[in-house]
Amino acid sequence: MKILNKTIVLGITLSGMLISCQPDDFSGGGGNTDISFTKIGGFINGTGDEGFAEISAFDPVTKKIFVVNPNEQELSVWKIADPSNPVTGVDIALSGIPNSVSVYDGKVAVALENASNKQANGFVALYDADTQNLINTYDAGALPDMVTFSPNGKYIVVANEGEPSDDYTNDPEGSITIIDLDNNETSLLGFTAYNGMQIENDFRVFGPGATVAQDIEPEYVAISDDSKTAYVSLQENNGLAIVDLRSKTILDVVGLGTKDYSLAQNLIDASDKDDMIGNYQSWPVYGFFHPDAITYTKMRGTGFLITANEGDSRDYDGYSEEERVKDLNLDADQFPNAEFLQADENLGRLKTTTANGDTDGDGDFDKIYCYGGRSFSIWSTSGQLIYDSGNGISSKVLELEPSLFNSNEEGEADNRSDDKGAEPEAVTTLSYKGETLLFVGLERTGGVMVYNISNPVNPIFIDWLRDSNDISPEGLIVVKEDDSPTGKPLVIATHEVSNSVAIYQIN
Repeated sequence: MKILNKTIVLGITLSGMLISCQPDDFSGGGGNTDISFTKIGGFINGTGDEGFAEISAFDPVTKKIFVVNPNEQELSVWKIADPSNPVTGVDIALSGIPNSVSVYDGKVAVALENASNKQANGFVALYDADTQNLINTYDAGALPDMVTFSPNGKYIVVANEGEPSDDYTNDPEGSITIIDLDNNETSLLGFTAYNGMQIENDFRVFGPGATVAQDIEPEYVAISDDSKTAYVSLQENNGLAIVDLRSKTILDVVGLGTKDYSLAQNLIDASDKDDMIGNYQSWPVYGFFHPDAITYTKMRGTGFLITANEGDSRDYDGYSEEERVKDLNLDADQFPNAEFLQADENLGRLKTTTANGDTDGDGDFDKIYCYGGRSFSIWSTSGQLIYDSGNGISSKVLELEPSLFNSNEEGEADNRSDDKGAEPEAVTTLSYKGETLLFVGLERTGGVMVYNISNPVNPIFIDWLRDSNDISPEGLIVVKEDDSPTGKPLVIATHEVSNSVAIYQIN
């Protein structure tokens, strides 16, 4: 297999992009890259195949890590008073299937889906981190997928994904649960107010027969530092919901637009059958950002949102949008070179959607859309794009370890080029020594990429944290110096394929 060495031009200009801050606003930021990382510990959770470790949370008081373990329907508990020697604790048996966990001030919140019916409403269980006794349970919506405490600890916010059944005969509404702990009140926010509305900027509503409320699938929650606003990624919809936590209302739902893969900074290797690694080309393709994890950070008084643009499709027995470009009926006027494009070594193998692209309704496709941005993005808190990493992730892998380029769980290089590339899955940030560090977990290629984003329009790559024994990072958390058992900041990555939790220390 031939490796192509090319100079990749990285930029921040994307089609339809609105920059609300300028480089001068953050001049001098992002200069310190003299930071190193050491893996100081880790453990394997469970003894079977994948699915015994997905998301983790750390309690600084008890020095416990709580690990979501859906296979055994429990919250696995590990003690890391000495991170180099983790010790198993007493696991917490659960009455639902856990999807997410969050910790605040000695309390542990777990999002639990209905064990017998995924489309039925789930709930949140709240435990004492020390005694591990159940404190309370709270109703949630269908398929509570992510849970988090607000920074002030007053609220627990849950993204209820509301996925359809496999035959697509039961499609519950997606929703957001707000648990007000001060007043012991639970609010369930739905999206029925948006039924019949056209949400702009490439927001997707496409499930068969679905209303907007049914089609919206909340994925992940980030909360502002003042605990007043929640930002919820709507992955399959390519959108963002903005929520007022005090009034418990949805303020806005916005589309996130698309990424133009014909631009120089966005060139992609779109085929796993071209016998080349790093075969970057300009293609007439648009990518939905499809963010999975989202995080909030404030820099120099300005709040930003950061997303991991994993990409996702709907592929069920009852309905699937997936198709390869070679199987599309391309419009002859828009694609006069269709035969060339649809060859396997060009665009033919690229997975695309049949739900979008027929812009004039005549049965053929006038635009080609694929899944995910293969990147991380920095947004304003209103959903305007500030920066996108372009093809920076894949090009950095190509530079550092070509054998892992667009690979699948450390498999053969290039075998994910026709799909979603490295699939950035998780993001989190840490303020450290006056700088803002960003951590991006790569679900397919593996490892965690680290950037200094103190200048949000010019992030600087720092490191790629990777151990071949740790496969497919699903969750990322950071532990500040004051909360760390070692007195130095930690990065903890949970891997769903290898069932491993890796603990890195910042030096």
